[in-house]
Amino acid sequence: MSSFRNALLAAVVMVVGAAGAAQAALTVSGSVGGAPTGVTLDNLDWMPLGAGVSGPSPQSGITVSLTPNAQAVQGSASGLYAAPFLSGGNGTGFGNPIGTDQPNGTDTTTYITSGSTGATAGAVAEILLPGLQKYFGLLWGSVDDYNTLSFYDGATLVGSITGSDVTASPNGDQGVNGTLYVNITSTVGFDRVVATSSQFAFEFDNIAFNPTVPVPEPASLGLLGLGLLGLGAALRRRRG
Repeated sequence: MSSFRNALLAAVVMVVGAAGAAQAALTVSGSVGGAPTGVTLDNLDWMPLGAGVSGPSPQSGITVSLTPNAQAVQGSASGLYAAPFLSGGNGTGFGNPIGTDQPNGTDTTTYITSGSTGATAGAVAEILLPGLQKYFGLLWGSVDDYNTLSFYDGATLVGSITGSDVTASPNGDQGVNGTLYVNITSTVGFDRVVATSSQFAFEFDNIAFNPTVPVPEPASLGLLGLGLLGLGAALRRRRG
């Protein structure tokens, strides 16, 4: 009974936390399970390797600008960049062709490294989106606290997050525990996303976006509903 009660309390905390987070510009969740359904997916596999401007994407219409030492790469290069690691269905929908699933394990496909502003001033990976969006997702590899993702509406900064907003341990783990699929929602529309890193590179793959905030999956809705029902029942008992 105590474990069931704890589960209910956890669900209620999720509801209250979500209500508070809605007041912020950006809401962030780092997890396994990949992007939500009903959003536009792009696995970046269409990009030529190296730096420069690529696009528009035949998958999604995005344009990507990579300023050295930001690059589209494959594999890992010691001291420079490390391939993300997929687990828990994070590659759902991101296979080639797009819509099929990318398998778990080390990412063997094309991904982006932001380069390091510490090594090369101005190193940046910039994604220009087709119109204003309120949701953005990406497979964030070897999360570090000095990785920064910034969101813009034209030249206006909407908000930014770092690896510390994604996980409590942003220590650059290059294995299964270091890569998360990160979902970000915003109360303000954005049409440009910029990735930078002050030390070792920021690696990412498998982006997703949507002009509206995606509806939670049915399982999540059920969990939230269970929490509310439990809270209501507890209140009725106390009033009795």
